[in-house]
Amino acid sequence: MVRAVNINLRMNIFWNGYYCLEIFFWYVFMTPSKTKQIMDAESINRSITRLAHEILEHNNGPDNIILIGIITRGEPLAKRLRKLIENITNIKIPIGFLDITFHRDDFRTRLVVPQIKGTDIHDSIDNKIVVLVDDVLFTGRTIRAAMDELNAFGRPSNIQLAVLVDRGHRELPIRPDYVGKNIPTNEGENVKVLLKEFDKKDLVTLNS
Repeated sequence: MVRAVNINLRMNIFWNGYYCLEIFFWYVFMTPSKTKQIMDAESINRSITRLAHEILEHNNGPDNIILIGIITRGEPLAKRLRKLIENITNIKIPIGFLDITFHRDDFRTRLVVPQIKGTDIHDSIDNKIVVLVDDVLFTGRTIRAAMDELNAFGRPSNIQLAVLVDRGHRELPIRPDYVGKNIPTNEGENVKVLLKEFDKKDLVTLNS
């Protein structure tokens, strides 16, 4: 009788544990991710416009500024900023684009072969105010890689950073000078920036 009770108890424990594991795996692997819209096209445009005005105000005008977009999505953002600054001041400031592929600290461990476009900077950055432009600031490692790549092109008088989104969780002591929107996130969440130049629409979402 006691043995039968023990066997039944063990079977109940086994099946309860089985059902708990089943529920856990269902939750982890089958529960669809949640997507929340953070910025639409209008709010993105407002943020970029504000960034352009802040850059001009902080540097007392467009003189001596060069915009450097970090490939990939920093490139169209830098182009938009340049156009806005030109519309405001009637001055076309120089622009360049930075490919940080070979300076990434995860370059050798990445499973996907990266597309290498190459850095495109035709103007001298010596004694210039360089404004690095990127879509999302996260750990700061992308910006560190960008500064490593930038060192090969000269010695600017000042390096500033403009980002559309700052999502926090910095691993390096890097702080942006101009931010379109601060988005507090958890480490498991992902901020996705869509730009019409690549994605046919402007949108920022938070995926969890």
